[in-house]
Amino acid sequence: MIERFDSMRRVMDVARASLLLVAGMAGGCVPDFPGGAAREPNIDVPSSYIAADSGGEAPAASAEANTAASAPGPTIVWREFFADGSLTGLIDEALANNQELNISIQEMIIANNEVMARRGDILPSVGIGASAGVEHVGEHTSQGEADQHSGLPATLQNYSLGLYASWEVDVWRRLRNLRDAAIHRYLASVEGRNFIITRLVSEIATSYYELMALDQQLEVIRTNIELQTRSVEMVRLQFQSAGATSAAVARFEAELARYQAQEFPIRQRIVETENRVNFLVGRFPRPISRPSATFLDLVPPAVTGGAPGELLQNRPDIRQAELQLEATRFDVRAARARYYPSLRLDAGVGYQSVNARRLFATPSSLLFGILGSIAAPLINRRGITAEYFTANAEQQRAVLVYERSILSGYLEVVNRMNMILNSTQALELKKLQVERLNASIEASISLFNNARANYLEVLTARRDSLEAQLQLIEIKQQQLSASVGVYQALGGGWR
Repeated sequence: MIERFDSMRRVMDVARASLLLVAGMAGGCVPDFPGGAAREPNIDVPSSYIAADSGGEAPAASAEANTAASAPGPTIVWREFFADGSLTGLIDEALANNQELNISIQEMIIANNEVMARRGDILPSVGIGASAGVEHVGEHTSQGEADQHSGLPATLQNYSLGLYASWEVDVWRRLRNLRDAAIHRYLASVEGRNFIITRLVSEIATSYYELMALDQQLEVIRTNIELQTRSVEMVRLQFQSAGATSAAVARFEAELARYQAQEFPIRQRIVETENRVNFLVGRFPRPISRPSATFLDLVPPAVTGGAPGELLQNRPDIRQAELQLEATRFDVRAARARYYPSLRLDAGVGYQSVNARRLFATPSSLLFGILGSIAAPLINRRGITAEYFTANAEQQRAVLVYERSILSGYLEVVNRMNMILNSTQALELKKLQVERLNASIEASISLFNNARANYLEVLTARRDSLEAQLQLIEIKQQQLSASVGVYQALGGGWR
């Protein structure tokens, strides 16, 4: 028995020496990348979210928003960011039923299973086997002559039972690099799910505010239809008393028809927006409750920009791109390791006998063995080279994707923050315009009734007022949507 183990030790020593010799021969044959190795990503970002205007100077309001320390940042959970109970209820239901989000969860499970498989590749494979059979050896064969000389019959039974193992020794860390790549891709899938949550929360909130804005626009249209209907009745009475012309009656009726026609596109947009929200929530169409009457009084939640460098930690899509980049680095190392020889060990232990009753006789029926093999690519390594070059190209692409995600995230924050500032200023001016136009309508109607103004002045004033009211609602919607957009762009919403 001791001699057998000494033989196994000598086999391992020879395998180790052969491995080093073949590795030295193969190591110098790894080709260089045609375009050079993938470079490191550039993660430098500006120190603040200040966008230069057309004159080359930064708006003062942008700097003020960028340093607002009292406003909540992206780390606040969405349930605290949105105070509307109906909106938070929709988000809760969407996080449970949204199909895209549930698909991403399955992708996480698939990625986790890949990690499990790669970890299993590193460990030895062990199994158990049993066999039973009959073998007849020809009389005039060498084996047959030997059996006759030994007094054995030409037909022999054969029984075996034992364990077998196979193990690729991960000398060059190829399997461990593949495992680490799978781990980083799993972590990237987790960040991908977080990014979907961020986007889902933002889309639902934006569509919810759009619904409230459409409700307000519809209310404005219907109010103007009612006012214009009274004006038509008034002009008709004036026409009957010779106080107005038929042209005035026709123009007032035409304007009423124009107001009435504006109602239906808004109703269609309400249907489509409700269905978009229902789709995001993962349910068939149903009415969505919302307090639209308070829309113009809503105050958008304030969000602080913080330092742009925090985007690298707060935004899930940027972290996802970074993790995918790390995975490609491990892929390159694993692809390079394929140029080096692989060491494989195969072993088995068990019982074997030609007599079933003596199968477990120890040590006469005991059988064991170990085999070490070394293999290295020598000729026609194009497949390995192609995989190696592809892994490097994938890493370079991941570098570019990572840099693009950083640039896109920064610009998105700048755009949304400036939209909040500009829409807030525009909102105040639009409110002033609506007030002045409403006063203009009252004055023009009074002058028209006293025959001191043309009916066109009344129609123009009312038309301008309607357009201003609709624009006021649109600007308010932009302001609220921009606030949600900044929250998303800074990486909030997935917590």
